[in-house]
Amino acid sequence: MPIDDTRDKILSVANTLFSKFGFHKTSMDEIARIARKAKGSLYYHFTNKEKLFTEVVENEINLLKAKLLQVVNNQELSATEKLKQYLVKRMFELSKSINYHEVLRADLYEHFCFLDNVRSEMDIWEKDKLKTLILEGVNKKEFAFRNDIDILLDMFLMILKGLEVPFYIQNKYSDYAPHFDGLMSIITKGLSD
Repeated sequence: MPIDDTRDKILSVANTLFSKFGFHKTSMDEIARIARKAKGSLYYHFTNKEKLFTEVVENEINLLKAKLLQVVNNQELSATEKLKQYLVKRMFELSKSINYHEVLRADLYEHFCFLDNVRSEMDIWEKDKLKTLILEGVNKKEFAFRNDIDILLDMFLMILKGLEVPFYIQNKYSDYAPHFDGLMSIITKGLSD
């Protein structure tokens, strides 16, 4: 089996096991056994369990980014509609990102320091995309120009991240998902003033 196929198989099995049992209850031995690979193969591709879990979470985040870029780059939507769809798509995709939920739990109880760079990179990426949407709205006269756009973006991200724990850890996503339009109307109305 080619090296890339072995790596992909390990990632697939690790994703399944981490999703089902969590980071701490999943062992490299179990991943190797279910992937039908020698334990040495795991350590050839991933120096430790943290590196493997990091890549599994990065894959979830990359999928999220790809889905969000579809919204950001959609030329048929107004900036207001893009911002609304961005929130809905972000929250929906994260609802399926079970390993990301494990990261949220860790932030509450123990913190996975080895994922700090991944999360920081996502914050920078997301802030850039949201800024693009807001500036597009300013250029199209949908939103008012704001001198404090960077502060506004930080606050918007805090709101989005603040929703993650109740949605995904406390399992309230399905209760609140039908009300996203109302939340986005409040946000976009605030941007237009």
